[in-house]
Amino acid sequence: KEQDYRMFYEQEIRYRDLLNYPPVWNLLVILISSREEENATKAAEQIEKKIAQYIDNERLFPINARIIVALSGGADSVALLRILHTLGYDCEAAHCNFHLRGTESDRDEMFVRKLCKTMKTPLHTIDFATEQYAIEKKISIEMAARELRYQWFAEIKEKTKADVIAVAHHQDDSVETVLLNLIRGTGINGLLGIRPKNGDIVRPLLCISRKEITDYLQNAGQEYMTDSTNLQDEYTRNKIRLNLLPLMQEINPLVKEHIIDTSNYLNDVNRIYNKGIEEGKQRVIEKGNIRIVPLLKEPSPEALLFEILYPLGFNAAQTKNILTMLEGQTGKQFISKDGWRVVKNRELLLIDKKEKQENPPFCLIKEEKEYTKDFIIPREKHIACFDTDKLIGEINLRKWQTGDIFIPFGMKGKKKVSDYLTDRKFSIIQKENQWVLCCGDKIIWIVGERTDNRFRIDEKTKKVTVFKMSEKAIDNPLIINA
Repeated sequence: KEQDYRMFYEQEIRYRDLLNYPPVWNLLVILISSREEENATKAAEQIEKKIAQYIDNERLFPINARIIVALSGGADSVALLRILHTLGYDCEAAHCNFHLRGTESDRDEMFVRKLCKTMKTPLHTIDFATEQYAIEKKISIEMAARELRYQWFAEIKEKTKADVIAVAHHQDDSVETVLLNLIRGTGINGLLGIRPKNGDIVRPLLCISRKEITDYLQNAGQEYMTDSTNLQDEYTRNKIRLNLLPLMQEINPLVKEHIIDTSNYLNDVNRIYNKGIEEGKQRVIEKGNIRIVPLLKEPSPEALLFEILYPLGFNAAQTKNILTMLEGQTGKQFISKDGWRVVKNRELLLIDKKEKQENPPFCLIKEEKEYTKDFIIPREKHIACFDTDKLIGEINLRKWQTGDIFIPFGMKGKKKVSDYLTDRKFSIIQKENQWVLCCGDKIIWIVGERTDNRFRIDEKTKKVTVFKMSEKAIDNPLIINA
């Protein structure tokens, strides 16, 4: 047969001669298979070289790094593990079983175990009661899975002394993220897509597409698991992947490439933008609150306000509403989805975490002393002195309430606590956090402010009770005897 093959290389063969010569079919099969294998090998090497170059360009990790690879069993993570392994990196795999897809979840875990055994790669696994966690935290299933996953990855990284955690996001994921952020409403940061590095989380596959990944695995003859929920459109991201992007590609087949190019360009623009935002924050923020007049003098008050409030859970519509009410009356407030609150108070926008304070952030140290001519009444606001014999009733600490009255020290007439706080120009937030010390049903001290004149020290006083504000330890009672 060697002579037959040599004949085809040395002579010109007419097409009908080829058809009438049986050994040629064996030769063609050999030649075609050989060429396909050669092409597949070259394609795989090109992908690996592309990713190696991307790792170097983005400085994701050095060649001697120890890497934890997040391995779900899907195409993306399987390709990531194979590529890093081929490039010679020291890898360990980490697999989470979220128990969200019944037998599919267990199937994926079995596949991952088999793959790591074949590749001789150390594997870490964990089981999560994801639905229960989501209910307890009052968050979505997707958010619950994300929190559980990254918390555990951090633990594994510390335990194994690894350098980075590699996850398998690729170009298509970045495109979908941009579109998802656009749909929800976002600032310039949301248009940057997924970044290659975030702390110790790295994404080496961001330089290739989903198709390049599946082609790579197909050429390598490598199996992977398919998550059936990825083929359904019940989740927003899946709707973008399965419905929106194909429609956009009908309009422009290169839409993905254009979105990636735009995101990369905006990443450079964002550096300039962020520098301007940080300078603006320095001009308008004072003690954690926003000064309204300097804010309105900024080149773009709405953009600056959005960048200050967006990390606290406020959206673009809320930011616009806050801006429009700046000329309005004091007291208007807005609450974000993350529990933060913005309150207009005269010339300030006050920002605080709206939480119900069950206990004060301080305790009171109580001490009784004999009253002598040498006793000097302290003038500090955090200390209050009373005639012990006038304190008839149980001493208790509580927040002030609507309708509370007291007789301010040095005065004879009663005054509402609310009026006193208003006269002192307390903000709404300060009013909400004001505590009072009571003897029975009477207020003896607006803590840190003013005592009640009925309990003052006078010429008949024999004993003095002193209360001093102190930083409260977690287990301390509210009032401690010295």
